[in-house]
Amino acid sequence: MRKIRVFNFLTLDGYFEGPGHDIGWHRHDAEQNEFAAQSLGLGGVLLFGRRTYELMAGYWPSPQAMQNDPTVARAMNAAEKIVFSKTLHDVEWNNTRLCQQNIIEEMRALKRTPGKDMTVLGSGSVVAQFAEEGLIDEYRIMVDPVLLGEGTSFCKGIRRRCDLQLTSTRTFENGSVLLCYRPC
Repeated sequence: MRKIRVFNFLTLDGYFEGPGHDIGWHRHDAEQNEFAAQSLGLGGVLLFGRRTYELMAGYWPSPQAMQNDPTVARAMNAAEKIVFSKTLHDVEWNNTRLCQQNIIEEMRALKRTPGKDMTVLGSGSVVAQFAEEGLIDEYRIMVDPVLLGEGTSFCKGIRRRCDLQLTSTRTFENGSVLLCYRPC
C-alpha cells in the first residue's frame, strides 16, 4: 500500500506562510538543498494544492532554478505530480495531472494501488483535508528559527485531534530542525 507523507516548512510560531503567502523567511542553504535532492532522488509522486502548484510551476522549470539548484530543479521537473484544484482548467508543468473532484476518494484509491509513495508539499488546505480523513502516514516538518507573529497556520482547517508520535529528528547547521511524526 502506498503512503502519503507531508513535507512542510514552519516558523517556530507555527506558520507555514507569512502574510501575502510569503515564504521568503525559510532559511534554505546548501545542506538543505542536498537533503531535498536526496529526498527527491527516492522517487515518488508530488502532491500540490493550486497555490503551491502555481508557485512551484512558476519557479522550478525556470532558468533561474537550473542555475541556483540544478539537481533539485531536474528532480522536481522529472517527478510525477498531481495538483488538486477546482479552479484550474489546465496544467502545463511536465508530468503533472489535474484532479478537480473527489480528492479524498482519489487518494484512497491511489493508496490502495501499487506504486510510489506520495508527498504533499505546502498545500495547507490539502493537508487539512487529508488529515481530517486519516490519509496521512507521516508528517515531516522543517521548523525554521524565526517568529513571524502572523501568517497562515499549518493546522488551519483541521477540526479533529490527531495524536502523533515522534519518529526521528535532524538538526541542520542553519538552526532549522526536521521533525518526523507518524499518526498514533
